[in-house]
Amino acid sequence: MTGIIINGCGGRMGKAIAAQSAEKGINILCGVDIFPAEADFPVYTALKDIPSPCGVVIDFTTASALEGVLEFGVENSIPLVLATTGYTKEQRASILEASKKIPIFNSGNMSVGVSVTAKAVADIALDMGGDFDIEIIETHHSAKLDAPSGTALMLADEIQNAIGEREYVYERASRRASRPKKEIGIHSVRGGGVIGEHTVMIIGQHETISVTHRAHDRGLFAYGALRAAEFIADKKNGFYTMKDLVSSEEK
Repeated sequence: MTGIIINGCGGRMGKAIAAQSAEKGINILCGVDIFPAEADFPVYTALKDIPSPCGVVIDFTTASALEGVLEFGVENSIPLVLATTGYTKEQRASILEASKKIPIFNSGNMSVGVSVTAKAVADIALDMGGDFDIEIIETHHSAKLDAPSGTALMLADEIQNAIGEREYVYERASRRASRPKKEIGIHSVRGGGVIGEHTVMIIGQHETISVTHRAHDRGLFAYGALRAAEFIADKKNGFYTMKDLVSSEEK
């Protein structure tokens, strides 16, 4: 990898990536932020302003910036690590389309531990059978824009892939009926400075299995994003996730 471009370098995650890059000796080619940002590398206000684009882009901005990020990556044949959450169904489709032309890494959470947790809860749900109800509770800081979190949806998708089609239910206030079996409840809590906590509850008549992942600091996600950048730097065009990274490291 020749180096990285941090899109959103002035934000909390951008600063965390810069700090870890310095510790690990990873070259930061430049950063991009719409707001003025102090850094030890060149900072531009837009990706298109970068004079000689190369390396790998790590994007920690917002879902609304996706179109410009994809255009930049495709036009310059640059791999992308999309670490932002809150993409719509249509945006996810555009990511898959762009991945036919460049390598793209995208995950609902940049933590390797979350990827392992997702596999574990899917295996548990499959082993426990269809008589168990599944509920996911996610908690984040009050400034988080999207709900439910990308990680909660990632966990639900992994479980659904294991046990079959389930309806995702985000609120029950409007319902006056007993809970059907064919659903996964997903609940969002927002408050304070919580970095990220996700609990999957697999609930039966006589027992409950709860699995919780807690993020202690944002350096966790910066570390995962840098690992993703190193992983995807020399990959062929295609769509990659944290499962691909973990699988490659197990070989």
